[in-house]
Amino acid sequence: MANGLSHIIQSLKLVARYGLIVLNDGLICLPIKRRLVMFESFNGKDVNDNPAAIYRELVKTHPEYAQTAYFSVKPREYATLQAKYPEIKLVKRFTPRWVGLMARAEFWVLNSRLPNWWHKNRQTQIIQTWHGTPLKKLGADIKHVAIPGTTTTEYHQQFVTAASRWDYLIAPNQYSQDIFKSAFGFHNQFLSIGYPRNDVLYTTSSERVRQLKQDLLGAVTGPIVTYAPTWRDDMAVRPGVYQFDLPFDLGEFFQHVPATTHLIIRPHYLVKDAIDIHGFEDRVTVLADTDIAKLYLISDLLITDYSSVMFDFANLKRPELFFAYDLAHYRDQLRGFYFDYEREIPGPLVTTASAFYQQLDVWRTAGEFADYHDRQAAFYHKFCEWEDGTASQQVAQVIVNGKEV
Repeated sequence: MANGLSHIIQSLKLVARYGLIVLNDGLICLPIKRRLVMFESFNGKDVNDNPAAIYRELVKTHPEYAQTAYFSVKPREYATLQAKYPEIKLVKRFTPRWVGLMARAEFWVLNSRLPNWWHKNRQTQIIQTWHGTPLKKLGADIKHVAIPGTTTTEYHQQFVTAASRWDYLIAPNQYSQDIFKSAFGFHNQFLSIGYPRNDVLYTTSSERVRQLKQDLLGAVTGPIVTYAPTWRDDMAVRPGVYQFDLPFDLGEFFQHVPATTHLIIRPHYLVKDAIDIHGFEDRVTVLADTDIAKLYLISDLLITDYSSVMFDFANLKRPELFFAYDLAHYRDQLRGFYFDYEREIPGPLVTTASAFYQQLDVWRTAGEFADYHDRQAAFYHKFCEWEDGTASQQVAQVIVNGKEV
């Protein structure tokens, strides 16, 4: 009975999808509408990242776009996001209204891929912002893809096909631009300008940072440490169920940092409810959904492993500590790296809890990792030199002028 009902539901979804495709294929024959811009972040999960930074700059500097710019969001997120962002025009993804807007938009501004079966108006231009500097192998550069229902060759082709539709692709640095060429097979116009989402790291005042601390953590006066581990492809216990265990003991952690330290844990949203901070609620805060740039701005130390947060946080020239407790497994079996991780990361690398606590002692005493100054400077030069706080302005100029900066 359950299988039969599931089959019926799936069939209805396919019929609905086909109907939307037919509607779209008719509407994309019409002329585009000037100043109609569709934004989407992570397939409609939130209003954040590079698309949100570009949207805010666009409507701030060209208020007329506030009436013609929309954010595409998943239907199940619509009510929550509408309450959170009442000033933004939201539209539910894959609904007839969304189809009508997408079909006649002058620009789509996205940070991930739309399905290749979704067609665009020939006059619509796509600005692909992407969403990180790649450490792990990406797209067509992944040698073996273990995703049910697809082969490695098919997966590679999906990326190349998607990228062939992008008119513009934002690159945060030369390293990423070179990788995007191979991973996506991208041959159109790069916007070599840094990431719009990082503009705030250069333009936010110290007074605003103090206010962010108050808003997010209350009356916290001591140092703030953020732990932001990467998503691991093997976190799934079974479909829809995930696990993540902290690789260090919270009680021990607080013995190796200043007495007034507050710890923020920034997990992947799928494991945010699996983290146990019992007994440390007054000193540890789990923030899975907060704009991560806000966490960068208030943090004195970032602890991570293989996450691309290492590249964004480096813009602030503050210390980073890398706790890669499963380095061999992650590097050699899960995804593989583009660069020499162990030689280039801008801070100490530890793989055991005891070594982790030792490095925390160093930071507690000095407030930095002095032995890594040269490596930190080299890392900034390689990954952050294109960043200057103006990326959002430059993309807004592309949208308004309809041409590259």
